[in-house]
Amino acid sequence: MEVNANEFSNEDITVTYDPCKCMLSGTCAKELSEVFSDSIIPWVNLDNTETGKIIEQIERCPSGALNYFKHRKRQAS
Repeated sequence: MEVNANEFSNEDITVTYDPCKCMLSGTCAKELSEVFSDSIIPWVNLDNTETGKIIEQIERCPSGALNYFKHRKRQAS
């Protein structure tokens, strides 16, 4: 299975990054540096804070280069 280098997941969400849209404003790294980095690889680490904070930051992305989708939770039988 091929892994897209522009997709990052945790148990709740998958974050996608479109480098063609990115304005390189650095808003994500400045405002949520524990998740988004401009100096280390991988530059997105979704395990470093709560999913809600990540979603809030993605929604502030000025270019729309960052997006997310929530994972479906399996129903207990």
